[in-house]
Amino acid sequence: MTYQETLDYLFAQLPVFESQGAHAYKPGLERCEGMDEILGHPHKKFKTIHVAGTNGKGSTSHLLASILQCTGLKVGLFTSPHLVDFSERIRVNGEEIDHDYVVRWTAEHIEVLKDFQPSFFELATMMAFCYFADSQVDIAIIEVGLGGRLDSTNIITPELSVITNISMDHTQFLGNTLPQIAAEKAGIMKPGVPCVIGECDDDRVHFTFEQNAQLHEVSRLYFADERRMVKWVQKQLGGNLYTTLDDGELFCPLTGDCQPKNANTVLNAINVLRNAGYDISEETVAKGFAEVLT
Repeated sequence: MTYQETLDYLFAQLPVFESQGAHAYKPGLERCEGMDEILGHPHKKFKTIHVAGTNGKGSTSHLLASILQCTGLKVGLFTSPHLVDFSERIRVNGEEIDHDYVVRWTAEHIEVLKDFQPSFFELATMMAFCYFADSQVDIAIIEVGLGGRLDSTNIITPELSVITNISMDHTQFLGNTLPQIAAEKAGIMKPGVPCVIGECDDDRVHFTFEQNAQLHEVSRLYFADERRMVKWVQKQLGGNLYTTLDDGELFCPLTGDCQPKNANTVLNAINVLRNAGYDISEETVAKGFAEVLT
């Protein structure tokens, strides 16, 4: 099959949340755990950072990937949905997954994997993990598809968990209150793994995160709102100029009212990674911010 024929086949055979909504949503990790075992546990062959939240997941994921790539690491990036082409979802050092790989991987694995009756997103997750393993990435930034606790990406044990913010979304799946939604997204917390919360201006949500951090035995919980790494924002032509606490001035081409909050979340995450031994200089952060779209 050609690349387009392969995509047409996958879209036709598997439920896709973006087009079919609730019918395509398959909560639970059993299918991904089963497929992961058959594939040889590819996600265990590289380090990960897990990113959840209602808004800002994409920008946060892209910024983290860009900064880590600028340190010299080989970095995978898994995001969704795509805007134009499926290959946008799976990248290594900014380069989209090769179309031939999508065709070969599907032809090799689809017959045995379809016995699990996976959703389109679950299969895309498995493809991404295999691609990152085959590409021998050092670390991959993995964006949650929906929620957290039951999301198919949640089979990983990351170096760091990041939850950007909480607001009312997908209430038919995640709950009808902010604390209920927060608890679902907090499901990406893992024992011994630090977690950064980007925005949290609701006391009930704050308490929910603290409860879940204890439940999941995270090594440390950080609230980015409590450590403002971004001190000043100046809008400029083509982006924002940030004056920061630890990294000087940073120009970023990502625009929008939410971007200063995303930048603050990312800088808090970078601070945690530095404390964990990652060599991330001010120059690297500046380069990663400036080159995020390339």
